[in-house]
Amino acid sequence: MSETIPNKVANSVLVNFDLEAYIPNGSRTFIDISQWLEQGFLLREKPFREALMTHDWKQYSTHYIALGCSTGAILPAWASLLVTSYLQPVAKTIVLGSLAELERQIFREMITELDLTPFKGKPIMIKGCSDATIPQDAYVLLVQRLQSVAKSLFYGEACSSVPLWKAKK
Repeated sequence: MSETIPNKVANSVLVNFDLEAYIPNGSRTFIDISQWLEQGFLLREKPFREALMTHDWKQYSTHYIALGCSTGAILPAWASLLVTSYLQPVAKTIVLGSLAELERQIFREMITELDLTPFKGKPIMIKGCSDATIPQDAYVLLVQRLQSVAKSLFYGEACSSVPLWKAKK
């Protein structure tokens, strides 16, 4: 009785897709515009512009930037645009909003630019468990992109997966 039990998962044509493996490296930084406001609330144009001119923008080189104002100050639209004009030459990505919104944008960009050639016509298992905090809408966008090329889509792990979609013959 020395029969070998075949590993059906290992021998399967199923492609495992782990979003965590695609997370772009780089620091995520929140820049608070209130640091350049009088008492954190009042924007005076001349001192604001002077503060931005003297700020060390190189420290954000290759960072992903979320730009916002923690004090809830009402700012003119040009304020965030002016800060962006200083950040653009050094930062990888800039969003107006929170770090969570930044992370969603990073995943949107990564998934949109993803080469789908290796997944064409194959059954794909989208890994469900992750140590990283992956935004839920990243999975939504991923399914939309993969559905255009895959044979079928599953979510979870090989031992307990949920079928999501199958191409019509």
